[in-house]
Amino acid sequence: MEGDSVVLILSKYRRTLKGNMIADMFDRGAVAARRIVRQLPGTALDLLFPLNCLGCQREGKILCASCVDSLPELKPPFCRVCAQPNAPATCHRCLESPPAFDGIRAPYEMEGTVKEAIHNMKYRGLKAAAPELAELLANYLEEHPMPGDVLTPVPLHPRRLRSRGYNQSALLAKELSKKLGLEMNQSLLIRAKNNQPQVSASRDERRENVQGSFRCDGRADGRTVILVDDVATTGSTLSACAAVLKAAGASSVWCLVLARES
Repeated sequence: MEGDSVVLILSKYRRTLKGNMIADMFDRGAVAARRIVRQLPGTALDLLFPLNCLGCQREGKILCASCVDSLPELKPPFCRVCAQPNAPATCHRCLESPPAFDGIRAPYEMEGTVKEAIHNMKYRGLKAAAPELAELLANYLEEHPMPGDVLTPVPLHPRRLRSRGYNQSALLAKELSKKLGLEMNQSLLIRAKNNQPQVSASRDERRENVQGSFRCDGRADGRTVILVDDVATTGSTLSACAAVLKAAGASSVWCLVLARES
């Protein structure tokens, strides 16, 4: 449990407060709580705020073993290029407009408990989910290896990073790097353009929005890159990142995401 999550819990009660003075006192208390909680070690946080499974509410982990076993796996048929579910080996979109990446791989479809876990990590401050979710990625790579000598997370624009406080893709890549013993280079890709959120954007809008959004600030010559993100929707962002990396000399760019949207 992180400080941001604590404040999120506390803020639910603010709506019941009447009067600016009381609300202001509550806000100051929430800020203090955030500072205190962020200084506590993980073991103390576990005692104060025990982790509960997002699937069944069982205490102990973000995802218990039983719920992990029931997560919606991405199974054939799916496109071997963009991982589009229920598609031929190469879907018509990849045939018509081949993406810059060599392929997307994902252990799960974006639904149910895995969707809840990603949203909690991404939007609700549950950074504690990253080690467990990275473990799922590591287990997937053991059974489905892909070429790669460096892990690179899809970057956030500095303004978005300041607003959110962290990059969920970087959290996954960092934990995955520890588990695989593989280099992580967070500065290889830079997001130069602060795009609007693309949750409701169409495929064509997403492709247009990400044009010119990224640049490569590191040495990519001859590198085999594994690009890490939490979810793939249309693949437009991943393709834009891969194009920049290959233009900088990367020999291949494979994309690893936790879940694929249908």
